[in-house]
Amino acid sequence: MTDLNRRQVLASLAALGLLPSTGAAFAQQDGVTLGDARPFSFEALVEDARRRATLAYTPAPPRASETLTAIDYDNHWRIEYRRENTLDLPGGEAPIRFFHLGRYFQDPVGVHVVENGEARPVLYDPALFRMPADSPARALPEDIGFAGFRVLEPGRDTDWLSFLGASYFRTSGEEGQFGMSARALAIDVALQTPEEFPRFTDFYLSPSPTGGRILVHASLESARITGALRMDMAKDGPVVMDIETRFFAREDIERVGIAPLVSMFWYSETDRRRREDWRPEVHDSDGLAMWTGTGERIWRPLNNPDAVMTSTFADESPKGFGLLQRDRDFDNYQDDGVFYEKRAGVWVEPKGDWGPGAVQLVEIPTDDEIHDNIAAYWLSDRPVRRGDEIALDYRLTWSSLEPYPAEVGHVVATRLGRGGVTGQTRPEGVTKIVVDFDGGLVAALAREVDDVETMVEVSSGETSLVDNYSVKVGTAWRASFDFRPENDGPVDMRLYLRRGDTILTETWLYQFHPTREDQAS
Repeated sequence: MTDLNRRQVLASLAALGLLPSTGAAFAQQDGVTLGDARPFSFEALVEDARRRATLAYTPAPPRASETLTAIDYDNHWRIEYRRENTLDLPGGEAPIRFFHLGRYFQDPVGVHVVENGEARPVLYDPALFRMPADSPARALPEDIGFAGFRVLEPGRDTDWLSFLGASYFRTSGEEGQFGMSARALAIDVALQTPEEFPRFTDFYLSPSPTGGRILVHASLESARITGALRMDMAKDGPVVMDIETRFFAREDIERVGIAPLVSMFWYSETDRRRREDWRPEVHDSDGLAMWTGTGERIWRPLNNPDAVMTSTFADESPKGFGLLQRDRDFDNYQDDGVFYEKRAGVWVEPKGDWGPGAVQLVEIPTDDEIHDNIAAYWLSDRPVRRGDEIALDYRLTWSSLEPYPAEVGHVVATRLGRGGVTGQTRPEGVTKIVVDFDGGLVAALAREVDDVETMVEVSSGETSLVDNYSVKVGTAWRASFDFRPENDGPVDMRLYLRRGDTILTETWLYQFHPTREDQAS
């Protein structure tokens, strides 16, 4: 290590306010060099974030941008972290490998190993990676740093957790297939002003003190906010993350999204007119689930709209929400490369009382599966002003199953088609909307029951042929109605089934987007 490299590492640590311990020294572990030991605690990380929020934002100057830009997608994934340099945290439950910087990940992050109340930085060395002879990465400075890290299964053959880019992180869940992501924070999503992307600047890794796989502390930085996070992660089937967040506002912020989730929805069985690919469905998630403070269960199927759409679902003291993949049948995707039916859903469970606010869903147009076009997060009614502290804790559960199944039946399919009655002249400009429910109280209904009511509301337009009946194969119950829009604007729809005073199903919410054909008369 050069003197310059050493000074840069120490300067980075000093900026965190972590003082060196007595007898600090460099150490070697699994082929990885660790720097000087420094005292570490979450409380110190929080105080550092509080301090940084009082200072003007000074972004780190870019380094080797031209060279990093040359490391495009193909060049980036040709750079391999050497297996023999896998870093083992104490306990052996979380082997670590590192991501290299490249065109899409140009901001280096600090990675530190924590043991016995002390943190040691992992020092970058190009020798940790196997690079092709013609790789642009060979021209980078020898202290350029890491882009992020991933956590492997104890057998080291597969990974299950990764942190890479801005404040994104994700896991393969219980079925071993990466899909959607979570973020530490979302700022000004879908506003007229550009979105601000806070980023993790430093990670502190240690064994979980609660019997999980790994404990990750992280520092967060952006132009208008700072933060410190504590993330205790377990993997026993589903992946469960207990997250404590402490954010400090440098400036007023219009929209701060807490516990943001990011996913992809191209198309599903809902609206077959939108299909542009041979596969029946392509999506990481097919709906937004909500469990409100009053106990109502809600399912909102996702859309791929023609323009950015923001939907706000007001609530107080929510019990939870999540972007889920309910369709788990391979036949409905027919993709044996990325296995969409195995993608984990993510459920957000607030800890404590989050007060009044809203779950906000943002849907962005996409014409391909490579783009994340769905975001969901909690938006507090309390405005964020300069000097404010935000301290909201929550649990993320990544699973193919919903962690808190409801007694009521849940939505299993939403389909759109031509309105009218089979065998009769079909009316122009009318869409038939069919919603299938299954499980819980619905599955327990006898087939001959005839007093189930379909409760349907639309924000504009006309409904007709409202009906419901038992699906004769299986235990599902089907609701349907015809709809004629009155204009070309989006229409909010609401539907559920009841029998007497008993609510049988969760509430189906949908945003219908009329097409030109729907406007025909």
